Amino acid sequence: MASSADTVVVLDFETTGLSPDHGDRAIEIGAVKMVNGVIVDRFQQLMNPGRKISFFIENYTGITNGMLQDAPTCEEVMPDFAVFIQDFNLVAHNASFDARFLRSEFNRIHRQQNEPFACSMLAARRIYPDAPNHKLSTLVEYRQLPSDGNFHRALADAEMTALLWNAMLDDIQTRYGIEHISFQLIQELTRTVKNAVPKYLSRAKQHRKYS
Repeated sequence: MASSADTVVVLDFETTGLSPDHGDRAIEIGAVKMVNGVIVDRFQQLMNPGRKISFFIENYTGITNGMLQDAPTCEEVMPDFAVFIQDFNLVAHNASFDARFLRSEFNRIHRQQNEPFACSMLAARRIYPDAPNHKLSTLVEYRQLPSDGNFHRALADAEMTALLWNAMLDDIQTRYGIEHISFQLIQELTRTVKNAVPKYLSRAKQHRKYS
């Protein structure tokens, strides 16, 4: 499994609701595979959850019941996605949400989810504490990243998260001079108290622990 923070799979789920523990299911998966910061592959698929989705979800995502009617089931899609993410670390914006759905859908095909996750939202809270908030759309505007303004479709959100992820890695390199940023560094950064972030990153460079 690649250890560099710029070699990852960035993923996003659209779902019927907020929690698989309450019976919610995935209705779309989108992901981009990045190697050395460059997108080299994409994965996108609608998934029929086996029941109607609400008007709210239709309006929020732009995914309609008609679009899902003939889509494959999650059980059909997830084996292909397991192959797509194999040997890669994972990134998502609000990763706890996506990780719960990934584990839930993998459980249905008797597959364990063992790939490490990092959360771009938690990382952004440490790198961009002055942003108005840390929603993906806000951060894209705050960081002045190119965007067509389309959000809440899985592949579009995964691609924007990938752009944000690369921007954060660039900003860490520029501010703190850490030439090589490992995936572990970002994981530990997201667990670091906000006011201790500058000291943490300066110490990481000084000790050359992650470079």
